[in-house]
Amino acid sequence: MAFFWAAVVTSISFLPLYTHLPWVIVPFLLFAAFLASGGKYFPRVFFRTALRDFRYFRTLSAKRAQVIKNAKNGVTVAGVFRQTLAKHPQKAAFIFEDKTWTFQDVEDYSNRIANYFKSQGYKKGEVVALFLESCPEFVCLWLGLSKLGVITALVNTNLRLKSLKHCITVAESKAVIYGSNSAVAVKDISDNLPKDIQLYYFGHDPGTNMIQAMNLITELERCSMAVPVTDHKKSPNDALVYIYTSGTTGYPKPVVFTHIRYFQVANIPYLVGHSYNSDDIIYNTLPLYHTSGGGIGVGACLVNGNTVALRRKFSASRFWADCIKTKATIALYIGELCRFLLAQPYCPSEMQHSLRVLIGNGLKPQIWSKFQSRFGIRYIGEFYGSTEGNASFFNMDNTPGTCGFVSRIAPNLMFAKFIKANPITGDIIRGDNGLAILAKPGEPGLAVGKIKGNPYARYLSQEETSKKIICDVFEKGDSYYVTGDLLVTDEYGYVRFHDRIGDTFRWRGENVSTAEVEATISNILGLRDVVVYGVKVPGTEGRAGMAAIVDEDNKGIDLVGLLQQLKEHLPVYARPIFLRIVDSVTVTGTFKLQKNKLREEGYDINAAKDKLLYFDVKAGKYLELDEEKYAKFTAGEMNI
Repeated sequence: MAFFWAAVVTSISFLPLYTHLPWVIVPFLLFAAFLASGGKYFPRVFFRTALRDFRYFRTLSAKRAQVIKNAKNGVTVAGVFRQTLAKHPQKAAFIFEDKTWTFQDVEDYSNRIANYFKSQGYKKGEVVALFLESCPEFVCLWLGLSKLGVITALVNTNLRLKSLKHCITVAESKAVIYGSNSAVAVKDISDNLPKDIQLYYFGHDPGTNMIQAMNLITELERCSMAVPVTDHKKSPNDALVYIYTSGTTGYPKPVVFTHIRYFQVANIPYLVGHSYNSDDIIYNTLPLYHTSGGGIGVGACLVNGNTVALRRKFSASRFWADCIKTKATIALYIGELCRFLLAQPYCPSEMQHSLRVLIGNGLKPQIWSKFQSRFGIRYIGEFYGSTEGNASFFNMDNTPGTCGFVSRIAPNLMFAKFIKANPITGDIIRGDNGLAILAKPGEPGLAVGKIKGNPYARYLSQEETSKKIICDVFEKGDSYYVTGDLLVTDEYGYVRFHDRIGDTFRWRGENVSTAEVEATISNILGLRDVVVYGVKVPGTEGRAGMAAIVDEDNKGIDLVGLLQQLKEHLPVYARPIFLRIVDSVTVTGTFKLQKNKLREEGYDINAAKDKLLYFDVKAGKYLELDEEKYAKFTAGEMNI
């Protein structure tokens, strides 16, 4: 192909020497040849997407230049925040529960934190686990610790018992900071934590400090607000925080989030925000321990200088009133949030807000247009990405139902590709030459990101990281990061999410590890065989959890006891919605439980001949699934 194009260019370039054509026509002839090379449909694709691609590459190049500049100058997140602070110290940084935190307030509070932990001997590279609900202090805590080079492990506040202990210990945390709402959870695992770990209570109610941990709020009152003096070498390549993701199997895994990675995530609003600028006020009701809320939302404040309105927890009934009260122009979302808002009864405030754009991921195409029209949202800034991955796409031009695009004009300028893979096992389908096969437009393909020149955020465990890397993809010796997601592109390069492969499924905006749920239920029921998988339910986002439980002796299962234990051991999003009681399950030659057939049959009472149950929200217990309730599920009329 290279030889062919060299011949074409040479021939056209010398054409004026042998004809009477003017030299000025050569560029136009080359352009015409270029368009013609793509076939008869390429000109249509070119003129449909050229401006889109130009805007994307221009914006991306500008933001990457800033990140590279910060890296070259050794600037950290705290350093960029100080630059932002210098521009407008009295501007509102956070709005939270009728209180405004200025940029100077954030700086002063984070300095107190840095000075305190410095006095306690904490050093660069050590880890402190943060187990706290969303609030401005949450941000100040990890920002202040970062000034010492201390890494903060941002732990999901929904976790309990073994999962919580795992997240704290796998990061080798030297201390745990927890709030009053998390005190019971910390007390439940306190005896099983390392003896030398320091516990800090961050709350105003002494009665919830059940284990007599050190009261951090009291300690901070005596600390200086001066910029801490440190002697450690600062590098934007250092770890800033650990953000946990469930990955594909087992317990949540800590992802190493560097300062550079944080800059990259903070720049996402520029790619999907539609005229986004530092004057925008962002309503952020997402948890700050996740990348969207803590990276995009908080990053907009620390890095770009936006005012961010925070809320402790999402409230569908208060969403629009909060947006009006805070004068928000941008709000962050996940797909489930949008569904909850649509389920709310009409209220006048839902059309009295100032929101210009919503930024997030997971908005289902089936409710996209209805959501926009009902709430008067002009732009949806949907994007695709993951905490640890390097394949990302951005919907810059408000194309409904898409999470971004890849360039059809200059595909090699983009690091992400889509390759054929087994949708159940995730195994790569290779050609006769041993290399991967590109998925065609309209064909589901596994999204992978080229690693050379496009780094990913590694897991803390190198073993877990290596599982996400594949080699010899398009040429011998190359390497790509595997997302585990199937996506579909159309002729213009627009990308639509198709499905997740592997053992993980997404429910209520959270990734659920089937291995963790299987182990939990099996332990509760005396080590019975349990298979967990996700099933689609009309009218909901993601997949609802379903567990097939073996009852080979037909002795029955204590459903009341099971539910009680599930509430104690699993966050609400990981608890199965459906149960299937089976005599046995098929195992492979390596004794792995097979779930393909179970997943295909789901909760279909006509296909699954076993006893099926569902969790009834109103009754608060598992009930047997009958024809009437099954019909309501399939019609999307059941509240789950």
